[in-house]
Amino acid sequence: MWSLLQAYPTIFQLTCLTPLQSNCLHFFKFQPRVPSCFKPPSLFTYFVPSSANEQLKMEKLWQNHFFPVLLTILFFSPFPFQTSLALQSDYIRQPPGKVIVTPHHRSKSDPQQVHISLVGKDQMRITWITEDKDVPSKVEYGKVSGRYNAMAVGEQTSYHYFFYSSGKIHHVKIGPLEPGTTYYYRCGGHGPEFSFKTPPPTFPIEFVVVGDLGQTEWTASTLAQVHSKDYDVFLLPGDLSYADTQQPLWDSFGRLVEPYASRRPWMVTEGNHEIEIFPIIYPRGFKAYNARWLMPHQESGSTSNLYYSFDVAGSHIIMLGSYTDFDETSAQYKWLEADLGKVDRTKTPWIVVLLHAPWYNTNSAHKGEGESMRKAMEDLLYKARVDVVFAGHVHAYERFTRIYDNKADPCGPVYITIGDGGNREGLALTFENPTSELSFYREPSFGHGRLRILDETRAHWSWHRNNDSDSYVADEVWLESLATTKSCCPNTGERDGSTKSCCPNTGERDGSKVNKDEL
Repeated sequence: MWSLLQAYPTIFQLTCLTPLQSNCLHFFKFQPRVPSCFKPPSLFTYFVPSSANEQLKMEKLWQNHFFPVLLTILFFSPFPFQTSLALQSDYIRQPPGKVIVTPHHRSKSDPQQVHISLVGKDQMRITWITEDKDVPSKVEYGKVSGRYNAMAVGEQTSYHYFFYSSGKIHHVKIGPLEPGTTYYYRCGGHGPEFSFKTPPPTFPIEFVVVGDLGQTEWTASTLAQVHSKDYDVFLLPGDLSYADTQQPLWDSFGRLVEPYASRRPWMVTEGNHEIEIFPIIYPRGFKAYNARWLMPHQESGSTSNLYYSFDVAGSHIIMLGSYTDFDETSAQYKWLEADLGKVDRTKTPWIVVLLHAPWYNTNSAHKGEGESMRKAMEDLLYKARVDVVFAGHVHAYERFTRIYDNKADPCGPVYITIGDGGNREGLALTFENPTSELSFYREPSFGHGRLRILDETRAHWSWHRNNDSDSYVADEVWLESLATTKSCCPNTGERDGSTKSCCPNTGERDGSKVNKDEL
């Protein structure tokens, strides 16, 4: 029932009443789960139909959607999270935020859920949804607001999930585009005007990294903090909408992030909450994710939307799939091996990898879930001298030193878990005690990260905690590219084929030491 109420919020008015106000019609009582260190609310929350007509609508929807909602409750109900604390700081952590369901107020032909993604060197994919199936899949665009001197036509698709039918999902590639330039665009021939700025042609470039985003009050706080400062590309290592088979929540999520995702490219990979498998009927999963969030996998030689790569401003970004095959015989493994072999470190001195389930983790949540993938693929990343690996899944922040095979290694990647975007399940509060010597900073708080690559050799990473209405920098570190670390260059002597032309003559350094504040 809770699933139905989340998916169709217009039928209800959310009202907080004391137990004494028992003269109201009580359809459902929901007590939020919060950590034991927080005082539970003294009020009960009730869902009350706002009119007799709304009550009839509720009863009809309940009849039509009973089966999928029941299945959702049985198979996808979240487990209570841990409540014991092992904290990095004395900051008071907040309980899970309420789910925000964003309605659609435009006409059926107007674009909604608009988001953009990078395609190739100089193109952008514009994605949006319309309820009107006759709206053309075209985008008009130009450098001056209201003046569109170019147009591109794309494709449209849709999907069904049990009794749910999506609107028309439009995908249109536009370009060639100039770097570092603002473009104005309109989707489908009418409706509101949007704008975006293309990434710069070279350094410096700034990435925002947020995992396990969801659509809660904390999500809104995170997005507001992200938007308060400029950036170039948004990276999301899985768990987007937390729809968990409740397809209208995909629509709500798209509307929530549209003000941000329509202005800067959002590059995402899948998490466990995107799987949405149902035996026999939907055995392959990722139906909504693949239809709605089309990434440039074909352009990077991948046969699956679940893993891909792209180049932007001197950096090579790889998105891996934690929930598809990854052993040495798999298509993903072979693709990754070939992809890393094509990287020219003189042109792209930085390699960044994103995946969902972390390979290194001192939190009790999801302990060891990424171990099989680590054993299968870690050697590939190490030989290629990948600089940073970001993960989500664990609802907390944690930064490790450079690691290879469970040991500190100056030539291994820095591993960072950032699954703290604002999910509905709350924070993962329990860390191992004492702290592992490999873990340099850890904290269960909502927030986001920023990776600013300054040039071929230096980058600055900072983690910004959601601190009430402000964004507080709780952790930061300077990074050195392994491509300019002479002792780590994989091509010193004979080339092993994992990367090309590592260690240019400028900026090379000795990577024999590992420092907590400079990696």
